[in-house]
Amino acid sequence: MPTNEAWYLGVDPGSAKTGFAWVAADGKIQKVEVLATAALTELLPQILAAAPAAVILGNGTNSDSIRQMLTAADPAGSIIMIEEGYSTEEARKLYWQENPPQGWRRLLPLGLQVPPVNLDGYAAAVLVRRYLNKI
Repeated sequence: MPTNEAWYLGVDPGSAKTGFAWVAADGKIQKVEVLATAALTELLPQILAAAPAAVILGNGTNSDSIRQMLTAADPAGSIIMIEEGYSTEEARKLYWQENPPQGWRRLLPLGLQVPPVNLDGYAAAVLVRRYLNKI
């Protein structure tokens, strides 16, 4: 996400897959992605090359392993651990805010709908927004 303004990389760690979110300092989501955790060793140097202001890492499943990978890819980078409790529930709400249902689906209550994408990237965005709300 090359821009001239500060941005943050959110990471929602997992055993099989890890969510990433590129979020501007004002909280606007630039991009979300879900990657296979097994592929991170080779992908992280490319991801971190764009120099985020900080990496916001959730403290859940596999966070220690992901932290080690992040540190190996960018030893000078800033990694901030944050509580990730209920981030998936918040990610679901965030998904629908960013992608309101279209057509006949907008008539159904959101509680009855399942987002058509994996929410780990949106959970990573939730983590960054939690951090931004604290600073």
